[in-house]
Amino acid sequence: MASHKLDRIASDIMRILNEIILNEANDSLLHSITITGCKVSKDLSYAKVYFTSLSSLTKEQITKEVNEASGFFRTEIANNLNLRHTPKLNFVYDDSIEYGNRIENIIKEIHEDE
Repeated sequence: MASHKLDRIASDIMRILNEIILNEANDSLLHSITITGCKVSKDLSYAKVYFTSLSSLTKEQITKEVNEASGFFRTEIANNLNLRHTPKLNFVYDDSIEYGNRIENIIKEIHEDE
């Protein structure tokens, strides 16, 4: 399967998940997350969904709660996308924003010390 097709499907999954979180989710924890990326396996059986959250819960707690809602998300994706098989969703907390902020702070400290 062409890479651009996988990218399009991953992009569609991200779009649908963000719409669900904004409009249909009743859980306040789900309203605090933002989908930052998605990677779909070549056979479309799995999708790894990256997210961040502004919640005060730990990363492990948030990841557990969001993965528990993956069945709901998968059903909604199946209703909105015309795919033969809807991928199983695995949510992973995305540390890249925090990592970038740490690097930025270190660089800022280096320039302040000069």
